[in-house]
Amino acid sequence: MTDQNPAAPALQAGIAPPSAVHPAPALSGDATGAAPADAVADRADAPAAQATSAEAAADHEDLRARRIGGIARLYGAPAAARLDAMRVGVIGIGGVGSWAAEALARSGVGTLRLVDLDHIADSNINRQVHALEAEVGRAKVEAMAARIAAMGTGCAVETVDDFLTPDNLAEITAGCDAVLDCIDDIKAKTALAAHARKAGLKLIVCGAAGGKRDATAVRIDDLARVRNDPLLARLRTKLRKEHGFPAGGAKKVTAFGVMAVFVDEPPAAAPVAACAPGAALACAGYGSAMHVTATVGLAAAGWLLDMAAREAAV
Repeated sequence: MTDQNPAAPALQAGIAPPSAVHPAPALSGDATGAAPADAVADRADAPAAQATSAEAAADHEDLRARRIGGIARLYGAPAAARLDAMRVGVIGIGGVGSWAAEALARSGVGTLRLVDLDHIADSNINRQVHALEAEVGRAKVEAMAARIAAMGTGCAVETVDDFLTPDNLAEITAGCDAVLDCIDDIKAKTALAAHARKAGLKLIVCGAAGGKRDATAVRIDDLARVRNDPLLARLRTKLRKEHGFPAGGAKKVTAFGVMAVFVDEPPAAAPVAACAPGAALACAGYGSAMHVTATVGLAAAGWLLDMAAREAAV
């Protein structure tokens, strides 16, 4: 596994660092137990041991190529190499983020940094890929890391068992080549978008999937052109008022330079008793379905793959 990124700096006290690092496991079928070359240099069987090690490495690459080789055939070898070298942050490992992480791990991304403080609950089972009965109560980032390891695609995982906040986001995203925002906390979303513009961090933001039914209405566009998404409309307003993003109107739309995934469908009305005033737009009262939340996450992952292909072509 190639990883051209430097290790992320230690995070401030109170934040779980991407310490919980899950290196890419050896792929099943690999030869194991071969002694390193320096340990056998003085032994008569050193050439044989070195040959075995080389054969094991070749077998490892062949197995990995069989498992994710479709990406290189579809996007090209340079794009696949770029994906292998990338560290991608997925913020929020829920109904949207878990599917995005799943797709990226199966598409050859070298390192994923998963960020979430939440634990799997029974209510997650209808829409989150890592939510199984046996996993209820487990940290979402740990359950997702275990699932990725079981794929055997060679993806390394860094877990951050914390919520993203305006205070910790710079440290949590340090070292990432790109970030997928799969959260609904408006303060965190606003701060992350502003930071990404300032730091030159590639970012795609995901809108609300709660209260939506039509997966064919999922779109990707500049944040300035998003429709039918109250969460992203609030984000747009805050970025304009608090961070100097370009103003716009119905007749003149000035791009933000921030891409967004949204469902171009009016949200269903939530039961009054189910959502308190000011509750997040992912409030359970809106209801949600996997075919929509997953499509939003997969669209965000697809944007990342297309971006890697464009970068590799330069």
